[in-house]
Amino acid sequence: MVPFRHLRQKYNVQSAPIRKDDEVQVVPGHYKGQQIGKVVQVCRKKYVIYTERVQREKANSTTVLVGIYHSKVIITTSTLDKDRKKILERKIKSRQ
Repeated sequence: MVPFRHLRQKYNVQSAPIRKDDEVQVVPGHYKGQQIGKVVQVCRKKYVIYTERVQREKANSTTVLVGIYHSKVIITTSTLDKDRKKILERKIKSRQ
């Protein structure tokens, strides 16, 4: 995932792993420009993420989350725990 500009400058990385509870914004496609949504589920096998704001209604009037390909979103806010901090530090170290 591509972090937002301020996150990119803050952590000095081009990409970052996405996790549940991050806030993302859809950039291209049918759902672009909608509000920033929280990541509800990440399916690493399909390279798809599900956000709380991107959903559609089925024929029987139940709502279903729509999967969005991971490269079509940008991370707007993320939480740093110790594992994620290690990953970012490792990326910064390898670039030097």
